[in-house]
Amino acid sequence: MAFSMNGGGSSGRGRRAGSGSLAEINIVPLVDVVLVLLVIFMLTAHVMEFGLEVEVPKVKQVRNSAQELPVVSLTKDGEIQLNEAPVNINQLGSEFKRRFPGAKAVYLRADRQTIYDPIAQVVSTLGAAGLDVRLVTQPDDAGSAK
Repeated sequence: MAFSMNGGGSSGRGRRAGSGSLAEINIVPLVDVVLVLLVIFMLTAHVMEFGLEVEVPKVKQVRNSAQELPVVSLTKDGEIQLNEAPVNINQLGSEFKRRFPGAKAVYLRADRQTIYDPIAQVVSTLGAAGLDVRLVTQPDDAGSAK
């Protein structure tokens, strides 16, 4: 039993005049997929730009330090304090060098709800002043209920 697609018995490979095309490309599913990808991209680009709210976990391993170092505190509202005295970020390096001339390192204590940008600015300012910045963390209590 033999089947013929072209309606004739010739075995030629080329198209014959008057015969319709056998394979048509359907563009509609392609357009649908492209539009769905565009919508997904638009939604994820918004999330990537503004970020997601992430609660940073407590650290499991804490190194106890007995060093007496100055402390720069950063509140969740963006207030900066140098050993409990308010200070402007633009004057942080010079104020630190004036109050602690021999210090080579500093503790940075930031509220866990502080956004990353102020923390990065403070770390950058202290690093530009030639200081080793050490972050203050809290130990993770394994037995505590969340």
